[in-house]
Amino acid sequence: MKIILNQDVVGLGEEGDIREVADGYARNYLLPRKLAVQHNRQNLAQFTSHKSAIEGRKEEKRKEAMGLKERLEAEELQFSMPAGESGKLFGSVTNALIGAELEKRGFTLERRRIEVPEHHIRQTGSFTVKVKLYGNEEAALKVVVEAAKQE
Repeated sequence: MKIILNQDVVGLGEEGDIREVADGYARNYLLPRKLAVQHNRQNLAQFTSHKSAIEGRKEEKRKEAMGLKERLEAEELQFSMPAGESGKLFGSVTNALIGAELEKRGFTLERRRIEVPEHHIRQTGSFTVKVKLYGNEEAALKVVVEAAKQE
C-alpha cells in the first residue's frame, strides 16, 4: 500500500515522504495512529500545498541536531561501578544508564537512539558511544567507566 507520512517514523522516513509498505502495517499501525495517510490524489494535493512548511520543519530539525551533536561531543560521562581485580564490572553500563545520566545533564534523548557497543559495557576503560540524531547524523559520546573504591 502506498502511504504519505504525517510525521517522522524511525526506520521508514520523514514527514511528507511517500513510501510503499505492507498493507497490514499501514492498516494496523500507521493509519490508526495517524502517522500516515493513504496515498491518493486528494491527500497528495494537500501535502503538496504544505511542502514548504514541511521543508522548513525538516531544516529546523537538522539545525537542532547539529547543535545537539556539538554539545554531546563536548560531554564526557564518567561512571564509577563495582569491579573485580581484572577490571570486569559487577553489572554493566547500558543505554538506559547513559540516557539517565544525560537527562540529569539537561539532554532529552530516547534511549533507543543511544547505541552502546555490544549493547552494554562490562569492562572498565574509555568507550565511544554513538547517539543517533536526526536523519543520518550521529554524535560520538565519550564514556569513561572506572572501578569504584571498595572498603
